Amino acid sequence: MEQDNETSEGDFVLLGFSDQPQLELILFVVVLVSYLLTIVGNSAIILVSLLDPKLQTPMYFFLTNLSLIDLCFTTSIVPQLLWNLKGPSKTITWTGCAIQLYVSLSLGSTECVLLTIMAFDRYVAVCKPLNYTTIMHPSFCKALAAVAWVSGVGNTLIQGTITLRLPRCGHHRLQHFLCEVPVMVKLACVDIHANEVQLFVATLVLILIPMLLILFSYGLIVQAVVKLKSAQAWRKALGTCGSHLIVVSFFFGTSSVIYIKPQKYYGYVEGKYLTLFYSVATPTLNPLIYTLRNKDVKGALRRLFRREPSA
Repeated sequence: MEQDNETSEGDFVLLGFSDQPQLELILFVVVLVSYLLTIVGNSAIILVSLLDPKLQTPMYFFLTNLSLIDLCFTTSIVPQLLWNLKGPSKTITWTGCAIQLYVSLSLGSTECVLLTIMAFDRYVAVCKPLNYTTIMHPSFCKALAAVAWVSGVGNTLIQGTITLRLPRCGHHRLQHFLCEVPVMVKLACVDIHANEVQLFVATLVLILIPMLLILFSYGLIVQAVVKLKSAQAWRKALGTCGSHLIVVSFFFGTSSVIYIKPQKYYGYVEGKYLTLFYSVATPTLNPLIYTLRNKDVKGALRRLFRREPSA
């Protein structure tokens, strides 16, 4: 093919949605709009969380980290995706592919741990309100955030490096729109059983265990609220936890399908759209979910944009 003749030896071809050329223009517009909304929405949350004194709380500290992750995560994927959607060139250099792999995997892994930490924060807020400020003091929150970031980077250095070192024997056509571990492993021309086991272990540690911990946290929250037998308590708990629960459902619902059974997933149209949802749509929806359901954030945005200049 002409595409292969124009590809240098070290480059990869991201086939992406080239098997559905009639959809590429539509996807280009949708992805571009989503990316712009992601930038605006997450930047606004970071801005108000840093500037508004009323939002200097653990919940918004973790939310700021989540917004920063979403901004960087989509930026590591979307520009290359838009470039590939707009024209016939579908190539990405080896260096570009490696950077995308390391950055997206690191941020995705960090988000798994951070969402678990945010569930713990909600548990303390609902079940131990009198001790909340004592337990979730700033230094402890910073330590928890550091654990999330370090675990993400550590996982990436292991998985990403092992994946990039696999011999490919000239294979360079990726059945995807981004460089991601499961699809890159499929290019290897050696036995990849050990890599599949390693990927399964990483999935267990960073997706399945966090999901169980989050479910456990919300189980304790429900148990505590049920004991109160109060409609007001239910409304308060829903207001406190509802946004986080929706975000968790979107993120883990799609990423778990992708990583738990990657050998049955990759190379299929459904898989590409699932990845598109969690990598592009979810970071766009997160700030909308938190602002539409959160009176504090909406109030902070109003105060920020209505602030009058000092005399």
